[in-house]
Amino acid sequence: MTRRTERPGLKLMLEIGPLVVFFLSFRFGGDLLALPAVARLIEPLTGAEALSGTSGPLFVATAFFMVAIVVSLAVSWWLTRHLPRMAVITAVLVAVFGGLTLWLQDETFIKMKPTMVYGAFAAVLGLGLMQGRSYLKYLMESAMPIDDAGWMIFTRRWALFFVAMAALNEAVWRSQTTELWVSFKTFGTLPLTFLFLACQFPLLKRHQVGER
Repeated sequence: MTRRTERPGLKLMLEIGPLVVFFLSFRFGGDLLALPAVARLIEPLTGAEALSGTSGPLFVATAFFMVAIVVSLAVSWWLTRHLPRMAVITAVLVAVFGGLTLWLQDETFIKMKPTMVYGAFAAVLGLGLMQGRSYLKYLMESAMPIDDAGWMIFTRRWALFFVAMAALNEAVWRSQTTELWVSFKTFGTLPLTFLFLACQFPLLKRHQVGER
């Protein structure tokens, strides 16, 4: 099967889209629940009593987020006939923790989802490092031609970044309001990731193959 090329801008939209859906559906969760069609769709998952409580908007956002993740993967497959491994892992964890959030009517699970995602990525990269391997190299080598030493350093930094993001997510959701956590998840994590990547440019330049 031939893999099609996915435009960088569209790829970014597919990654950000579900987060935007999550934020907006939380922000307007009360208005959405006032729509009989939306209430009928979500009530079987959580029960009417749970939706009428203070966690109702977050339950709505969780349900919409799960659907948006699936749509994002479907569009990505339709455009490229390929699904990125990290996106699939994230979608599985969203399904598990989102499902538990709705089924058990407990917002803790969806708040812990980013922690589990970051933790899983850090664990996988850390396992590779202990084996003397860079799993990032297998995923990104064609896009970033750097030497083996650079890949090991880059992978180590990503693993530490994921650990830091997991700890930060735990600190935010456990100490702040749900509203602030949703804003942090939507508007905080991506800029932090871009900032981390920007800080890696000197490393990538220094270890770029053919540049030294």
